[in-house]
Amino acid sequence: MAMMGNSDVDLINDAAHLAEVRGRSLWQDAWARFFRNKAAVAGLIVLIAVTLFAIFGSYFAKYEPDFVDFSLMGANAYRGVPSIETGHYFGVDQDGRDLFARVVQGTGISLLVGVIGAIVAVFLGTLYGAVAGYLGGRVDSIMMRIVDILLSIPFMFVLILMLVIFGRSLLMLFIGIGLISWLNMARIARGQTLTIKNKEFVEAAIATGVSPFTIILRHIVPNLAGIVIVYATLLVPEIILFESFVSYLGLGVQEPNTSLGALINLGARQMNNGTLWMLLYPLAFFLITLFAFFFVGDGLRDALDPKDR
Repeated sequence: MAMMGNSDVDLINDAAHLAEVRGRSLWQDAWARFFRNKAAVAGLIVLIAVTLFAIFGSYFAKYEPDFVDFSLMGANAYRGVPSIETGHYFGVDQDGRDLFARVVQGTGISLLVGVIGAIVAVFLGTLYGAVAGYLGGRVDSIMMRIVDILLSIPFMFVLILMLVIFGRSLLMLFIGIGLISWLNMARIARGQTLTIKNKEFVEAAIATGVSPFTIILRHIVPNLAGIVIVYATLLVPEIILFESFVSYLGLGVQEPNTSLGALINLGARQMNNGTLWMLLYPLAFFLITLFAFFFVGDGLRDALDPKDR
């Protein structure tokens, strides 16, 4: 039996590697590139840890978020320093409530506002932009002029006005942020749709008599998944920032609930009273969450479209 040389072995290895590459899908290649990005992987790990903290942190809290320790209220709050022995792991706030339990609740609500707001924005924006881009012509022009007009209106002013008119509730915060944040997504989806609608598989669907609405849902929208996922991960921290600013003004999440923005607001008011932990702990979770989302979003963008790096 003839012995194979080194060149033959190299050819076999190259062929096997080429077959492996050809056998992988676009999403498999994207995930492989994503997990080679150390910053994105670190952001994903931190984001998972923050989410687990928001979901299960209440099981480790010794006190309820609304439990008041009357001996540590007001001027005595400086005595409620972070301590494992007392069970106040992050100390107490100005009203004598356990800050650890409040940070757990605030992190969960801020994440909930960001994720639900992003889902609403992505759903409305993707569908609206896909319809405008696919139909084109006068319909596209009218639909996008509506978007331009809405974008010219100050977002924060509209959100604050909605909260003042319809009441300051968590539901109204979800609706207000979600219904206004979809505008940029609509423009992105419309631009991508203009390219996709000229592809062969769309022309084939048109030739077989498939209805425009079915083409949009089955062919256009699924091919927007990559850009939609990237935009959603970058939109969540933006919405969390909006919610935190509104809560900082006192128009967001109302008592007895709280959010990271509301906790930062309360902590900032007590900076000069020797209770710096009231600001540092919610601020730390706020910044960690934002940076984690930004790193994951950048990693997904590079993984799904490596030519843009």
